[in-house]
Amino acid sequence: MRRPLIVGNWKMNTTLSDAVVLANSVKRAAEDLDSVEIVLCPPFVWLVPLAENLENAPKNLTLGAQNMWFADSGAMTGEISPIMIKDLVKYVILGHSERRSHFGESNALINDKIHAAFTHGLTPIVCVGELKKLQEEKRGRGRPNRTDTKSDVNHQLEEALKGVSKEKAEKIIVAYEPVWAIGTGHAATGGYAATVIEKLRQVFAKKYSKSLSERVRILYGGSVDSKNVQEFMYQPEIDGVLAGGSSLKAKEFIAVCREAAGRQ
Repeated sequence: MRRPLIVGNWKMNTTLSDAVVLANSVKRAAEDLDSVEIVLCPPFVWLVPLAENLENAPKNLTLGAQNMWFADSGAMTGEISPIMIKDLVKYVILGHSERRSHFGESNALINDKIHAAFTHGLTPIVCVGELKKLQEEKRGRGRPNRTDTKSDVNHQLEEALKGVSKEKAEKIIVAYEPVWAIGTGHAATGGYAATVIEKLRQVFAKKYSKSLSERVRILYGGSVDSKNVQEFMYQPEIDGVLAGGSSLKAKEFIAVCREAAGRQ
């Protein structure tokens, strides 16, 4: 049985006081939500104070980083190495669509980061998804047409898994996040997301084994909130969500976690 995983990606948001208040609120709620695992991914600058703040947090609440470089050190101004975060976090988000589109991160670079994460005991949350935005007139909750869905989602995952052993592949968390749903308020339907995620599982099955593909946790990300999260959680193929905007509001994010845990 795959344990549900709820990840809050704060992106470039929060002051230190905001971060502490938000983390404390989730910390209190997590005590009553042990059926799900909760990961908070604040900006890098808040990792140290939040790691100290969450030192005595329930075991189901952990920290994650939003990104990292693959080298241990070097002349990479503004970057963060795995050595800098490995004692602070358990997870690291890699290949987010915003990193791919705004910073031009390639599949090869993301693969290098995945290997570096495993080298330093970090669990990568690898993001894949359609990179093409929907035309305005076609936006809306549901599934895009065939033209809109044309992308290399499976190829992104195949490239991410290059050189990754079966033992390590089983630990990877995959997050399916179509760019047309991120921050738009137009989430995919649970059925459509499950269809894509089923195909992602087939990538694992083909490269490793069917049994491994059934053990890997795959999340959905894109305009997730407390009103639609159960639609995704009810899908057998989906193991949780990667939340963005909804993770910045304590009450809303806790509601997402409660709904995912099957509580009202």
